[in-house]
Amino acid sequence: MKKLLALLLLATVGLGGCGSSGTASSKLTVAATAVPHAEILEVVKPLLAKEGVELDVRVFNDYVQPNDQVAQKLIDVSYFETEPYLNAYNKSRGTQLTTIVGVHIEPFGAYSRKFKSLQELPSGADVAIPNDPSNNSRALILLHKAGVIQLRDPTDSLATLRDITSNPKQLKFRELDSAMLPRVLSQVDLALINTNYALDAGLDPTKDALAIEGSDSPYVNFLVGRPDNLKDPRVLKLAAALTSPQVKDFITKKYRGAVLPAF
Repeated sequence: MKKLLALLLLATVGLGGCGSSGTASSKLTVAATAVPHAEILEVVKPLLAKEGVELDVRVFNDYVQPNDQVAQKLIDVSYFETEPYLNAYNKSRGTQLTTIVGVHIEPFGAYSRKFKSLQELPSGADVAIPNDPSNNSRALILLHKAGVIQLRDPTDSLATLRDITSNPKQLKFRELDSAMLPRVLSQVDLALINTNYALDAGLDPTKDALAIEGSDSPYVNFLVGRPDNLKDPRVLKLAAALTSPQVKDFITKKYRGAVLPAF
């Protein structure tokens, strides 16, 4: 009887879902923003399917819920954020989410519907910037490098409005949720917008941005997980697929410099 039960158990395991390659299939959930993250994940889906992993992409339009759901173990991993943003999130939430692999860079840009250069900005211009700590400072650092303002320490990845030491044009800053910035672009003089939201709104960072980060930007977008699943074989397979030649080729051809491979 024991031998019969063992044989039945073995048969059940063997019949567990198999991918086209004959390997056991298991689902991996990943939280992402629509552009370019979810688009890149669509490229790796067939690569992972060959490895026996079914990728379930959950698309979000904000930067908080993805990490919240990963931290609560409702979703396995996230792919949408930079390390400075993750550090600020962990600090504010008391979480320990961890970077797994860097995939791409989205040069951050300054946009305007009213002016063709930063020099044209009038005195007292309305400038909209992200309200989360890391992207807030990222916007200010870009404006510092463009010579529009001066910061006490332009290398401080968590610089705030209080760190502005010179504001010759007396710019008036409005801090808004990152996802809202493309929507208010026509209502303000200048908006500092994350590339994923800029692309989603039909903006071309390489043509439309009045100022943009260079390819040396330290703001790499990472695949992120929890300490308990960093060595999960499914997660490791996703990390390998995201840094594959196929993904590098897709990023290079699809985004033409608006998004850059980081590997």
